[in-house]
Amino acid sequence: MLGIIGAMPQEVELLKNEMVQSEITTVAGMEFYKGTIDGKETVVVRSGIGKVNAAMCVQILVDHFAVDGIVNTGIAGSLRAEINIGDMVLSTDAVQHDVEAIAFGYPVGQIPQMDVFSFEADAKMREMAKECCEQVNPEIAVHEGRVLTGDQFISDKNKKNWLVETFSGYCTEMEGAAIAQAAHLNQVPFLIIRAISDKADDSASMDYPEFERLAVIHSANLTRALIAAF
Repeated sequence: MLGIIGAMPQEVELLKNEMVQSEITTVAGMEFYKGTIDGKETVVVRSGIGKVNAAMCVQILVDHFAVDGIVNTGIAGSLRAEINIGDMVLSTDAVQHDVEAIAFGYPVGQIPQMDVFSFEADAKMREMAKECCEQVNPEIAVHEGRVLTGDQFISDKNKKNWLVETFSGYCTEMEGAAIAQAAHLNQVPFLIIRAISDKADDSASMDYPEFERLAVIHSANLTRALIAAF
């Protein structure tokens, strides 16, 4: 059974509306919808913003629903010139860029006493998601790379450049690597999927309501296909 953590309310609503025999369980202020989509048992939830909400959401999915995999969908800012607005990024791994314990001998981004620097996404889930996205969203490009996470909204160009130079990131957002860490600790496979909201160099723009509308459609299309394939 997949646990789907969505960031966009509209996307979560679309998935909930397609559920058969859904049951709602509220834990820690989050509403978990359990039912079937395309005949596959699924749990859909919106975690809220930030690393703490995201990590708590994963633990609840593990403890209360015993999920076999976790997919996190949402929006991110591009860090690469080749990634366009509306494209999808699938995580190879994830790093929390706002962690800094250099004084204790750790590189920037590594959480002290953790056994890994970055949290690797499940390769099979990523391959599956890539195939699904190419089938259901042929009009957009799919990229595979490192997702960077921090409790910060990143808009400064110098900070974006630092993120690329330091971590070789593909996009930046506020939940993915916390979900990755919690999944890693629970030994549950995960994948982070991000719809890109802006160009890395701000050379192009899209009306945000229009971007959000398309992002919801593309994310929901991909998530449905991934649920069916899982």
